[in-house]
Amino acid sequence: MNYLIADFILRIKNAYLARRQSVVLPFSKINLAIGNVLVKEGMLANVKENTIDNKKTLHAELRYIRRRPALTQVRIISKPSLRIYVGSKDTMRKNRDAVLSVVSTSLGIMTGKDAAKKGVGGELLFSIW
Repeated sequence: MNYLIADFILRIKNAYLARRQSVVLPFSKINLAIGNVLVKEGMLANVKENTIDNKKTLHAELRYIRRRPALTQVRIISKPSLRIYVGSKDTMRKNRDAVLSVVSTSLGIMTGKDAAKKGVGGELLFSIW
């Protein structure tokens, strides 16, 4: 597991494709922040932090809309081998086909729309539709 963010979002996508109700994910502060953004945007029902045998995990409950997954496709944009940074004006232009893009900024993890409203840029992590 080299890249925690890609592992986190792909596990969620695969759980949706397998029609699971919930999924257990590895804990990290950035994964928790991304999970909270996905809950706020309606892609997940909720994300909880659990401790099992002194090991922290995240428990995410998936959200279905009329028996269809809220999340169907993911594109990982920024990778450890190639980081993609965008300015405040480019956060929305970079991915017009995506419903939601997630950006890591100096103000924390937020959506591309929120980053454009606040006038900050950062690393474009992934896009969801």
